[in-house]
Amino acid sequence: MYNNPFREGNFIRPSWDDYDDFETTSFGPSHFGSPPAGQMPMGTPPGFSPPIPAWRVGSSGIRACLFRNTYIWMNNGRSFWFYPTAIGREFIVGFRWSRRYGWHFRTIVRNQIRSYECFQ
Repeated sequence: MYNNPFREGNFIRPSWDDYDDFETTSFGPSHFGSPPAGQMPMGTPPGFSPPIPAWRVGSSGIRACLFRNTYIWMNNGRSFWFYPTAIGREFIVGFRWSRRYGWHFRTIVRNQIRSYECFQ
């Protein structure tokens, strides 16, 4: 039987009363498979949130950010640290940082990205 990495049991869900800075759902594209072993960032991202750029860049050119700490601003106003490990035509796969839970495997829909900035 196919082992679906996006099933509900693979994700930690806080209760409704907890503060949670995740907005992604527990499903995603099945062609990316399970989280890549050994590619999760070993440390925390930088301890600051950069200012949002005045211009919108979307997700074009984000391949240059593969395996680098990347700050992402979404169209819905949210922003977060992300560590991309795979980039497809419609989705970006990697690890999203939460101060509460640390790094967690996530997928992002590319057309929901307003801007991004890569850091070493």
